[in-house]
Amino acid sequence: MSPTGVGRIGSVFAEAKSENRALLIGYLPAGFPTLGESVALVEAMCDGGVDLIEVGLPYSDPLMDGPVIQQAVDQALSNGATPQSVLTVVKAVSDHGVVPVVMSYWNPIEQFGIEAFAHELRQAGGAGVITPDLTIEEGQPWIAAAGSQELAPIFLVAPSSTNERISRIAQVTQGFVYAASTMGVTGARDRVSNMAPQLVARVRASTDLPIAVGLGVSNGAQAAEIAKYADGVIVGSAFVTAANTGGVAAVRQLARELAGGVRLAR
Repeated sequence: MSPTGVGRIGSVFAEAKSENRALLIGYLPAGFPTLGESVALVEAMCDGGVDLIEVGLPYSDPLMDGPVIQQAVDQALSNGATPQSVLTVVKAVSDHGVVPVVMSYWNPIEQFGIEAFAHELRQAGGAGVITPDLTIEEGQPWIAAAGSQELAPIFLVAPSSTNERISRIAQVTQGFVYAASTMGVTGARDRVSNMAPQLVARVRASTDLPIAVGLGVSNGAQAAEIAKYADGVIVGSAFVTAANTGGVAAVRQLARELAGGVRLAR
């Protein structure tokens, strides 16, 4: 029997833990700048040392995304990106031997059809879905659909989340908890938020699930800083910037730098 999506995520975190390091998670929107180029970019991320890929589902109203990712998403949409494009990229990542999850706002999944999306994602080799704008109260239909396909529903916590809220989110999240380290939109920053260590500590008090920190990482030194206390380091905007400035080669080089950072941290 093939491992479930939840099991595949757990295995890749366990492998990193056995090497005494954090996991490196990289994000790119599917279809950016074109479908073919996005496949080449995620494969370069994998070759450079990214352990788990977040494939973004392009959406016209990405409220949590900063200008770098918004522009990339707009470019993908203008070049014809669809939910089917996401499934194509997911399959390419899975075929490349790396675990893929989808990052998506709720509206596109709802429009596609909740059960249909879960089914198609599993068929493509996806392991889970991060839903940044879906609350656990409104997410029960998705949690059920994901469960039926053995996919991980992954929810976010933030510095503003109360301890009670963190506990409730941790009870329904599978795979890993996504800890948004800052209050605000995504984007690479000169310094990583000083709220992240405290947020991770608060999440650890509620769950044994791995905790991955996102929002702000742009280089190996910042990745190493987060990897000292988190189980996963999430990088998005920096990969988009690398793709814009240097294409596949720059993305592969950034992945190598970040992978080196998470390995040096401990």
